[in-house]
Amino acid sequence: MDLYPEVESCNNSDNSHHAISSLVTAAAASSPSTTSAPSRYENQKRRDWNTFGQYLKNHRPPLSLSRCSGAHVLEFLRYLDQFGKTKVHTPICPFYGHPDPPAPCPCPLRQAWGSLDALIGRLRAAYEENGWPPETNPFGARAVRLYLREVRDLQSKARGISYEKKKRKRGPTHEHHQLPSFSTFQALPLPPGDHI
Repeated sequence: MDLYPEVESCNNSDNSHHAISSLVTAAAASSPSTTSAPSRYENQKRRDWNTFGQYLKNHRPPLSLSRCSGAHVLEFLRYLDQFGKTKVHTPICPFYGHPDPPAPCPCPLRQAWGSLDALIGRLRAAYEENGWPPETNPFGARAVRLYLREVRDLQSKARGISYEKKKRKRGPTHEHHQLPSFSTFQALPLPPGDHI
């Protein structure tokens, strides 16, 4: 599911990181462990990475990835909002806080928090997979995390939907049995004649 339409490309042969990225991709494709087709996640991550690269090239003035900061990532996320499909009610809307409004309203369409959160996760992974150090990852910047939290809280209130963190399901091999506490053993009477 694409969050944005195709961004027009502009040719720029000066991008050395693109060349490195191509070499890394080619090397990964030739390794024996990757004989099957890329997963949906990998394909989406590649599309997201390419789209962000196009966004940087089309940025005025053009921006290199080495100069990209959390502020630029926030700018990108706000840019994506224009292509959103999630109705986010404003506080003055009569349907503010209602998950299923009974009638249409003029409130804006935005990118859903979950889509933005997943996008940032894929871009954060792609950044490091393309040879950039984790310490400089703009997708992991504090400002980006705070922005995502703010979007989540705002959309949760506006749409009347709770975004609770999903609990991890444990497999049958990880089951833990509750042992009785020491006080439970004290309450059991001892059979006659077995006193020490």
